[in-house]
Amino acid sequence: MRALICSEFCEPMALKIGELPAPVLTADSVRIRLHAAALNFPDFLMVEGKYQYKPPFPFAPGMEGAGEITEVGAEVNEFQVGDRVACHPFVGCVAEEVVAPASLTFRIPTTMDYETAAGFCLTHGTVYHALLDRGDLQAGENVLILGAAGGVGLNACTLAKVFGATVIAAASSEEKLALAKDHGADFGVNYNTENLRERVKDLTNGKGADLIFDPVGGDMTDQAMRSINWNGRLLIIGFAAGRIAKIPSNHILIKGVQVIGVATQRFNRLEPLKAKANMTALFELWQKGALKPHNGAVYTFQDAAQAIDDMAHRKAIGKSIIQIH
Repeated sequence: MRALICSEFCEPMALKIGELPAPVLTADSVRIRLHAAALNFPDFLMVEGKYQYKPPFPFAPGMEGAGEITEVGAEVNEFQVGDRVACHPFVGCVAEEVVAPASLTFRIPTTMDYETAAGFCLTHGTVYHALLDRGDLQAGENVLILGAAGGVGLNACTLAKVFGATVIAAASSEEKLALAKDHGADFGVNYNTENLRERVKDLTNGKGADLIFDPVGGDMTDQAMRSINWNGRLLIIGFAAGRIAKIPSNHILIKGVQVIGVATQRFNRLEPLKAKANMTALFELWQKGALKPHNGAVYTFQDAAQAIDDMAHRKAIGKSIIQIH
C-alpha cells in the first residue's frame, strides 16, 4: 500500500511517499480504506523521535483518520464491511489503509463527510474527557484555553461554551483570537502583546481562572499558574511548546490547586466503554449543530510531508487534513 514513510527519526520534509506492506488484521481490529487523515502535534513529535511512543520503523505517521471498513477481525461484532467510520489508532493513518482496534473505531453519522470525521474523534474526545471527566467543569465557571486556535484549542472553546462556561481564549495573534471567538470564546488574550495573568484577572474580577486547559506547556504553563483561582484546576493536555513546565509546588499549596493529567490514549485503551459513550455524546452534539469543527488547510496525499512541516512551524490554524482517496 502507498503511505508516507518514516524510516528513521527525521525532519518532516525528509518523509517520502512509498510502499509499505499492508498492516496485519488482528482478531479485535478492523481494516479501513482511508479517505482522509488528520494531523495532531504528536505526529510531528513522533517523526522526530520526541514523543513518548516510538513506533518500530518503518511506519506511517498519522494518529487519526476516516474511511470505510473493508475487513473485520474474528472477534469484532459491532462493525461490518462497508461501515463508514473514524478511528484513532495513534499511528499509521497517512496511508491508503490502516488496521485499527475496534475499541478505537467509531461509526460516524451518515451526514458527516470524511474530512470532518478524520479530525473529529481525537481532539473532540480529548477535550470532552478533559473538561468533563477530569476537569469536572461546572456551568458558570471561568475557563482559560491556552493555544486556543489549534485543533484541540478550538474544540475546547466550543465545548466549554456548550457546557456553560465563560471562555477566555489565549493565542499568539489577533487573527487566531478572532477564530477562537467564532468558536465560542467570550474573551481573547494575545499573549504576545498582553500580560496573561493581569488580563485574566481583569476579566474575572480579580479571581482568576477556575479551570485551565493547557496543551502548550513551557512558559505558558508558568504564566497560567499565576492566573488561577483558589481551588482552580490545571489540565495538562500536552507540551506543544516543547518544554515541560516545572510547576512550583508552593503555588499548588497556596491556592489549593489541582494539577490534573489528561492521558487520552491510555483512557481510550483502559476505559473503552466510557470512551465510546463520550464519542456517542459528541456525535449527538454535532448532529444538533452544537459543534462546528474547523478544518484548516486541506492537503493532497503527495503534500503530506509539507502538512506535517507546516504544523511543526505553527503555520496551521485548526486541524490539518490530508486527502487519501
